Amino acid sequence: MCRWAAYRGNPIYLEELVSSPAHSLIEQSHCATRAKTATNGDGFGIAWYGDHAEPGRYRDILPAWSDCNLRSLARQIRSPLFLAHVRAATHGATRRDNCHPFVHGRWSFMHNGQISGFDRIRRRMEAMLCDELFHARTGATDSELLFLLALQLGLDRDPQGALARAIATVEGLSADLGGEVLVRFTAALSDGRSLYAVRYATDSRPPTLYAAPLGDPLSYCLVSEPLNDEVDRWAEIPDGSIVVVGEKGITVEPFLPEMPAQAA
Repeated sequence: MCRWAAYRGNPIYLEELVSSPAHSLIEQSHCATRAKTATNGDGFGIAWYGDHAEPGRYRDILPAWSDCNLRSLARQIRSPLFLAHVRAATHGATRRDNCHPFVHGRWSFMHNGQISGFDRIRRRMEAMLCDELFHARTGATDSELLFLLALQLGLDRDPQGALARAIATVEGLSADLGGEVLVRFTAALSDGRSLYAVRYATDSRPPTLYAAPLGDPLSYCLVSEPLNDEVDRWAEIPDGSIVVVGEKGITVEPFLPEMPAQAA
């Protein structure tokens, strides 16, 4: 399982999540404590928002702990909204195109989890994409394809609904083809204005997700596991939830997959 951290609020340096804390994301890349695998060394990535609508991004296949540039970039880049990810591969080789976050236009996306039997349903998922989104795919992961499917299903106009439709579609395809229906989905994404995160699993065993304020009551970080030992500071997000961090702070609401109208 991968590990990730995301932030939205007053501008901070990326190092405040990526490298400085006692249990920073770099520390989690080789010593995760709340994951099935302690090591997440199959590449890493960061995406951040600044003066442009589309995010900046840096990814590499090196383990986060051994990349000589990551600490320097995290110390210099200051942003009000960013996503950072360390990868433990389940689908797709260790190459840069398979490292999170994925970006398309103003959207950035990263994921921790899996689609069981992905190879069986991948072709049908691809067939649902318009030409633009199909050709935008550069890697081979289930995560990137699920992100593109959410874009196809209306992420720009209805983020929560598009994510619910995308996951329901994947579950429906798995059921149609007679395989195991299992999606584990703890993901973060942003359009450069708000930060969204979902924690959901078909079997009620989703990867972990925690939230905590950082600096002021309207600035929040969302993480796969806490960045320090201040246990009372970190609130675990329940299974079947969507989190939105915006200008007015954080909201947590129920999340359930919902089939697209034409497929209902």
